Amino acid sequence: MESLQPDRSYHIYNHANGSENIFRTEANFNYFLEKYRMYIPPISETYAYCLMPNHFHLVVRIRKRETIEALIRMKSDRSIKYNFSNDASLAKNFSKVSTFDEGMSKISNFGKVNKISDDEIEKFLSKQFANLFSCYTQSFNKVYHRMGSLFIKNFKREPISDKIYFLNAIVYTHRNPIHHGFHEKYEDWEYSSYNEIVGGVCDFIEISKLLIMTDGLESFKEIHRHSLDDFKTCFDV
Repeated sequence: MESLQPDRSYHIYNHANGSENIFRTEANFNYFLEKYRMYIPPISETYAYCLMPNHFHLVVRIRKRETIEALIRMKSDRSIKYNFSNDASLAKNFSKVSTFDEGMSKISNFGKVNKISDDEIEKFLSKQFANLFSCYTQSFNKVYHRMGSLFIKNFKREPISDKIYFLNAIVYTHRNPIHHGFHEKYEDWEYSSYNEIVGGVCDFIEISKLLIMTDGLESFKEIHRHSLDDFKTCFDV
């Protein structure tokens, strides 16, 4: 399986471990996103997401190596009482990449002590995602009186090598509810980043960076419209 590495983009997805749904109610969707905000923005920029009843898709870019190394040192330094899920002052700045990275760069010994191996970095990045899934599963199991794993153990990750692939992954992510027959329009599915990007309001999606890549909002919407037209054509008789 492809390892997660700094400064690389990925299409990440996972499915229920079995036939049951991982999101049953609106509260489930919202709780997952709440925990996502706690665990993932420190290590990664997010460009798109879509939560479906029994699976989800993400398009992310892992932060720079220096930032990841600093986070690892912070977590291992016993003199620093740091918990990703409890640091509200840091969390509120996750959407401001420059603020986050500049803050990390001011940490003592930033990127200068004991080079951290690729293996350590990969384990740390994977652990953040595992913590997200574990936290959500524990709550889900408690609410629905169930036991055992909820997600497939090893979440899938596909490295994204270029801009075209990156944009295709974003459109595919947003088109998932249409692909699975839940709705016919992007904007009709509430649990994806499409409406947040179009509306310009989200605390963890890199909206401004994404719209620069698509040459603006109208182009972003046009790319999605073309993809939907092509998708519908495939099923015309």
